[in-house]
Amino acid sequence: MTAGTEGAWQPKTNPWLIAVVVAVAAFMEILDTSIANVALPHIAGNLGATNDESTWVLTSYLVSNAIILPVSGWIAGVFGRTRYFMASIVLFTVSSLLCGLAPSLPFLIVFRIVQGGGGGGLQPMAQAILADTFPPERRGLAFGLFGVTTILAPTVGPTLGGWITDNYNWRWIFYINLPVGILALLLVARLVEDPPYLRAKRGASVKFDYIGVALLVLGVGALQLMLDKGQEDDWFASHFIVVLAVIATVCLIGLVVWEWFRQDPVIEVRLFKNLNFFTANLLMFMTGVVLFAALVMLPQFLQTLMGYSATMAGIVLSTSGLVLLIELPIVGQLTTRIPARYLIAFGWLLLAAGMYYTIGHLDLLISSGHAQWLRVAQAAGVGFVFVPVTLAAYTGLPPEKSNSISGTLNFMRNIGASVGTSMVTTLIARGAQVHQVALSAHATTFNPQFRQAVAMRAQRFALAGRGAAGRAPAYAAIYDGLIRQATTLAYLDVFGLLAALAALMFLTTFLLKTNPVGGGRTVVVGE
Repeated sequence: MTAGTEGAWQPKTNPWLIAVVVAVAAFMEILDTSIANVALPHIAGNLGATNDESTWVLTSYLVSNAIILPVSGWIAGVFGRTRYFMASIVLFTVSSLLCGLAPSLPFLIVFRIVQGGGGGGLQPMAQAILADTFPPERRGLAFGLFGVTTILAPTVGPTLGGWITDNYNWRWIFYINLPVGILALLLVARLVEDPPYLRAKRGASVKFDYIGVALLVLGVGALQLMLDKGQEDDWFASHFIVVLAVIATVCLIGLVVWEWFRQDPVIEVRLFKNLNFFTANLLMFMTGVVLFAALVMLPQFLQTLMGYSATMAGIVLSTSGLVLLIELPIVGQLTTRIPARYLIAFGWLLLAAGMYYTIGHLDLLISSGHAQWLRVAQAAGVGFVFVPVTLAAYTGLPPEKSNSISGTLNFMRNIGASVGTSMVTTLIARGAQVHQVALSAHATTFNPQFRQAVAMRAQRFALAGRGAAGRAPAYAAIYDGLIRQATTLAYLDVFGLLAALAALMFLTTFLLKTNPVGGGRTVVVGE
């Protein structure tokens, strides 16, 4: 392996202008992963489908997106990164138009698959472009900007989707991509260029790895479907889920073995020999788990147990978005002065503290203002983890690996998000059942406190004009309260688990190498 330094090539255009352009394109795609969630009932009603059938609008996109992410580096190497980035924008924008025009659910699902394929190239290519556009000592600042798009988009998506659906039509959640996509395409064509090492490689004869791609499509597709449908189908009690688990396990293990021994793999699994790269990907996977688990849980708690609308729940999340908007550029600046692993360790400590703080302050009497501050506490550490982990993944690896690094890193985060979402959905459902059984043991006529509570409620219902029927609604009201309390306890259990995971990741952080700061260059010592 030849040693060398990164950052010798500089683009002709101002790097920050390039950063804004590619970040806008990535924001458009990441927004689309969550903006359709709240519109599903409207889509189902308008297209004559059931609510269960409408969830394929989300699943089809996630599966297609997950398949493209890990191979995006290989595609960019063959066709050129800028060309591939522009083609992804075109595919995403045109398919967005087709999604909005879809006359039926099957057509919408097909167009979402195409849209997910186009979107799968936007995140990793945007990140790879930033990695090559900025020298190592300024990458943290650039990744801070990229982090704004990656972290804010899932927060903004449901709120924006709910507002558009309530005030206009669900089709406009897809139409809004058109002006953004066209503008991004024109600016990328004018401003972004491939570095010399990519131009030299472009068009080189590469054998298409049919077996590797087939294993990837089957393995990742089955994994994503399993995660998305697991709780709905009662996990391994379902034959369908068992089959998906077997397919995913066999194909993904086969993929790693197959790609390890190929000269021109579609996924460079040999990068994982580098302990720093392996650790960075593990940390990014766990960032996806913890970030999206918490992002799902609080609005779900507010909507299902406290009666908030989707828009109101989104407003509660907005405060943390503003905090991150301020925090991420500051973290980017800190990466030029403090080694990444110390920032990451601090971020995981903040995340652990935020999740632990939630356990003592989340209840059924919480105000919207207090809920906003809880969300700020949960999200305060995200910026300190996301930006430095992204920076650390490139440490010690040559610039020509940028495309593969970014594709793998984004894939790990997305799979982590799917795992986190499935995990909390399952744990809350199962935990609520366990707590309900425990609480029900006290709700018997042998318990004087229970008898007193029934009598008091029955008296209130009788005074309200229900007469002798007051005892039946009293039992119903107490049972409803018991279920709400059991579910709340399940939420608290999961927040405790997230706090423990964050604390474990704090220790894992110290496996990372200390990257150069303050103007140093990353020296390539091996592949």
